[in-house]
Amino acid sequence: MSEPTDDAGCSGGESFALRVRGDSMAPEFAEGEIIVVEPEGLAVDGSFVVAELEDGWTLRQLARAGGGWELRALDAACPAVAIPDLAPVRGELTAAKH
Repeated sequence: MSEPTDDAGCSGGESFALRVRGDSMAPEFAEGEIIVVEPEGLAVDGSFVVAELEDGWTLRQLARAGGGWELRALDAACPAVAIPDLAPVRGELTAAKH
């Protein structure tokens, strides 16, 4: 996933676009596809979200897991990432250009 830059010209609450890198979310989201993210969107179980993790930004499906959450790729070969709360979530996906 292309990481947003600070000079993108958007305020913290404005929607922003990112380019998908990799194939972990195929076939729903293909490499090179542009996605639109709403930072103030309501992230709920099953939402596609963008999260900022230690190793960078990632597009994943949000899922309830016990008392916390998981970020899951659509590719079953990619391990889920456990998160205790929604703090790493930077926004909900609102549109994609196929």
